[in-house]
This record gives sequence, structure tokens and C-alpha cells, in this order.
Amino acid sequence: MDWEIGKVKGFSGKNLINLENGGLKKVKVDSCSTYPSHLHPNKTEFIYVLEGNPKITIGQNNYNGEKDDFFILPNSKKHSINNPTDSECFLLVGSINN
Repeated sequence: MDWEIGKVKGFSGKNLINLENGGLKKVKVDSCSTYPSHLHPNKTEFIYVLEGNPKITIGQNNYNGEKDDFFILPNSKKHSINNPTDSECFLLVGSINN
């Protein structure tokens, strides 16, 4: 399974589960990359940190992620992912349609 280049520079992924009501992918975040703040009105997402130290913003809250951290990104709440380090981050990112 090859990495698919994402819509945002520095992000790529591998689909692991793709269902009508949600999915799961492994995401690679290059060093010094940011996925801008956005929201999903009809799905809840979650992030599990496999490797690295991403900064996760959910609403007004900022978190310094590390291996084995788990984050829930509620529908209609703005969120973003930033990797400010010199190393790649690897995440499991899933979604459940509401």
C-alpha cells in the first residue's frame, strides 16, 4: 500500500478502513507541516498518535501530543494539526459520520 499525497502539503495517508459511515487511515505528517483549522459539520474525527509530537488544536484548546495520545474532534468544532518538530509524525485518523 503506497502513501497517497494529501490535499495539504506535508500530509499523506494510507486508507486502512473505508466504510459508508466512516473510515480509518494512517497519516504521515512531515516536519514543520500544518493542516489548517477546519471543521466537519457531519462527522466526528479522532486521532491516535503512533509516533511523534504533533500539536493538536480543538476549538480554543491546544494540546502537545505524544505517542499513544488519543484526541476526539467533535463535529462542528474547528481543529488543526501541526508538526513543529524536525521529525515526521505518524497518526491514525478516523471518522464516524453523524
